[in-house]
Amino acid sequence: MLNPIYRLLKHLWLDEDDARRTITPDMLERLMRRVAASEKRHGGEIRICVEAGLPLSCLWRRTSARDRAATLFGELRVWDTEDNNGVLIYLLLADHAIEIIADRGLNNHVSPAQWQAMVARMSGAFRQGCYEDGLTQALEETSALLMEHFALRAGHANPNELPDAPLLR
Repeated sequence: MLNPIYRLLKHLWLDEDDARRTITPDMLERLMRRVAASEKRHGGEIRICVEAGLPLSCLWRRTSARDRAATLFGELRVWDTEDNNGVLIYLLLADHAIEIIADRGLNNHVSPAQWQAMVARMSGAFRQGCYEDGLTQALEETSALLMEHFALRAGHANPNELPDAPLLR
């Protein structure tokens, strides 16, 4: 566990500009296209959120990356899909933390161990500074799970219930 003062300074030092330097505009565009293409193959919704550092109020409460991801899952309305199959892929740069939060429709089919294995694979890419590779891998693996459990029926389309563009904070 990080020293609380060190964690506070680290989070306050980073801001949205740091997220934008890490996830460049070209990368954002490619990730948005990948999310859109993914959602044409299944009935789920995927959101990507990259946050440089936590807000002061979260730091004061010693909010974990997991708790912050759960809060954003609600704020971004990822839970509000028709089939309860939205997924948030969350990256917190200051803590080098990755979280995947899935709604109950998909979580009923996927074990915590599967999610943890996916996060572990993403972590390897992020440790090497390959953020796009890690996010793309998570997107592909999440898409495969959604295709397995929420495949589109012939002649049906997935209405786009959530924005496809990754959110930088």
